[in-house]
Amino acid sequence: MSSSPAPSVAPRRIHVSAAVILDDEGRLLVVRKEGTTAFMQPGGKPEPGETAGETLSRELDEELGVRIEPERLRALGTFTAAAANEPGFLVVADVFEADLAGQRPQVAAEIAELRWVTRADAEVVEIAPLARENFLPG
Repeated sequence: MSSSPAPSVAPRRIHVSAAVILDDEGRLLVVRKEGTTAFMQPGGKPEPGETAGETLSRELDEELGVRIEPERLRALGTFTAAAANEPGFLVVADVFEADLAGQRPQVAAEIAELRWVTRADAEVVEIAPLARENFLPG
């Protein structure tokens, strides 16, 4: 009698658009949403009919009060990592580089806190896997 392996369950996926925003010192902008502990890149889930760039443009305006037109975002690719605040889920992120062009981000919408971080900060600040594994500057 042979035993076959238990069927594996594919992790559930959350599709988002996320921003890589660096300041003049080369630090990455991360945000912490209300009721969570991990800092992550600004962005969020698409609304029906939105492109990835339109999603990010809307989310940056809602979350940080910065306006960046979708055509001014530079696509970096699609990245996958464990979701920081939803165990058992993967986040699949369309990631864009965004230039604030002198705008100053402010906490808004569901954002509790924002920070500018480097890789060294990840030793003392909880950084979401997507940002920690792919985008933290030296």
